[in-house]
Amino acid sequence: MTRNANIRDEARRVDVRPPAVILCEPQLGENIGTAARAMANFGLTDLRIVNPRDGWPSDKARAAASRADHVIDKVQVFDSVEAAIADLSFVYATTARSREVPKPVRGPDEAAVKLTELGAGGLGTGYLFGRERWGLNNDEVALADEIVTLPVDPEFASLNIAQAVLVCAYEWRKTATQGALPFRLSEEENPPASKEDVVRFFEHIESALDNVTFFRPPERRPHMVRTLRNIFQKAQLTDQEVRAMRGVVAALEKRRTRPRPDEGRDEEASGDDS
Repeated sequence: MTRNANIRDEARRVDVRPPAVILCEPQLGENIGTAARAMANFGLTDLRIVNPRDGWPSDKARAAASRADHVIDKVQVFDSVEAAIADLSFVYATTARSREVPKPVRGPDEAAVKLTELGAGGLGTGYLFGRERWGLNNDEVALADEIVTLPVDPEFASLNIAQAVLVCAYEWRKTATQGALPFRLSEEENPPASKEDVVRFFEHIESALDNVTFFRPPERRPHMVRTLRNIFQKAQLTDQEVRAMRGVVAALEKRRTRPRPDEGRDEEASGDDS
């Protein structure tokens, strides 16, 4: 997405400590990069990597991060999961399948609430993600406080790392910002049209349609007028949009009108006489 010119303050302000994202033994630099990009989309910057197969730093990871350089530049590399989570107070292990490890299982929305509450108190939290091929082992899951899993189709539950990171990061930011969107339609710049102006527009377009014998048969006119008015009422027209539509109707009124039913017959009759 491109950078927005007018971003709402509510969307910028995050008053809680964001969670870390820990990738356990990722195999491909591209997966690290796309995970970093997903993090950046939702304001997470603390990316930790445990024993990346192809080493670090990674040009492929930076390229795949698509300008999320601020995440890539801060990456920390560890030789064990224990070391990667040592400074955190609460960690979720992500997994798509049930485990022998008896831990509470949460959805991503529930997990986001927990991490937001802890982050509001300044505590360090994190999401632990496993390997591309087979995820986390039971010993690694045991290091976490709880499990988070996504409401996927059980018959096709596997997500790539970036997808899983994105879902968790999205739920966290939605919770932390109370769902604040970066922008909305400005009613100051786009005020809704007054009912008086809307009614005048209705009368204008209906008059133009009368002039081209649109309402046929005549007894159907009231029903067709109500239908047209309902269509435009659903649009919740702004003042500018009403003016634009009045201009459209005015432009169309300058065109040749549709012939009345009897006009065609008159032309044919005159042609026979010639």
